[in-house]
Amino acid sequence: MIGQFHPADMLPRRPRRIARLVVLMAGLSLSPAHAQQAVPEPPASTAQEAQALAPTSAPAPAPAPAPAPRSDLSGQAPGGETRAPAAGSEVPSKPRHDLSPIGMFLGADPVVQGVMTLLAIASVATWTILLVRSIALWVAKRRMRRALAEIRAVTSLSAASVAVPRGAAGALIAAAEEEIARSPGLPAEGIRERAQAALGRLEAAEAKRAAAQTGILATIGSTGPFVGLFGTVWGIMHSFIGIAESHTTNLAVVAPGIAEALLATGIGLVAAIPAVVIYNALTRAVASYRALLADAATLVLCHLSRDLDVRAVGAHRPRQAGLHVAAE
Repeated sequence: MIGQFHPADMLPRRPRRIARLVVLMAGLSLSPAHAQQAVPEPPASTAQEAQALAPTSAPAPAPAPAPAPRSDLSGQAPGGETRAPAAGSEVPSKPRHDLSPIGMFLGADPVVQGVMTLLAIASVATWTILLVRSIALWVAKRRMRRALAEIRAVTSLSAASVAVPRGAAGALIAAAEEEIARSPGLPAEGIRERAQAALGRLEAAEAKRAAAQTGILATIGSTGPFVGLFGTVWGIMHSFIGIAESHTTNLAVVAPGIAEALLATGIGLVAAIPAVVIYNALTRAVASYRALLADAATLVLCHLSRDLDVRAVGAHRPRQAGLHVAAE
């Protein structure tokens, strides 16, 4: 019997098996019916022979490792995505500004620090003047009221000098007595005028001494806000220069410098407002004390005028008595 002829029968035995395997695999790949079916595994001997006849090829090179993405200290990937920091790594934190008054003073520009220090000294001087002058005026007014009561109680200048030997009222009485001692036998009108001028000088000197240091309050009250404004302008200018150098307009970077500059204006107002109020209060107290001085000077002049009139009457009476005796 003649068997079925196959083209692979014309080849030797081993190549014949390989050819059959190739024809079988080509038929399976072209047939749509067998496309969805699993390809049967060839016999073990056929697979070993195909592996032996396959040409040896060089091993495929291992894939190169992908480069790690570059990162910066901000914790962001090159694409703009935020990455979590690796375990064990520390992200440097931005320096935090101390926004308390002392912290802002220590962090301010040296010029602004100088302005703040000057205004703080002015504020301390204001409250010191208030304490010192208030006590001095209270004591002076109390003594003057007591002296006025004693001067009113006597009837002559010599008795007043004994009752009030010291103080501003005592100085007024001493000035009137000195003028009488320097003008023996002179007309009474001239003595009164000269005594009034001397008492006026003493009154003005005493009032000036009572108003001492109040001019400092006026200076602080009028110039304090402008000195603070100078510190603010300088601080803001310095802050803008820092913004230009850092090339950032972030509010967290700009705000501390501006706050330090504005602190100078705040301290200027804190120093100026109490100074103005205290100046007005002390001015009223000095005016009240001057009124008491004027009352004391008026009482001294009254006693002086009375003593001059008594002296004139006493000198006139002996002359009249002599004329009466001569007439008899």
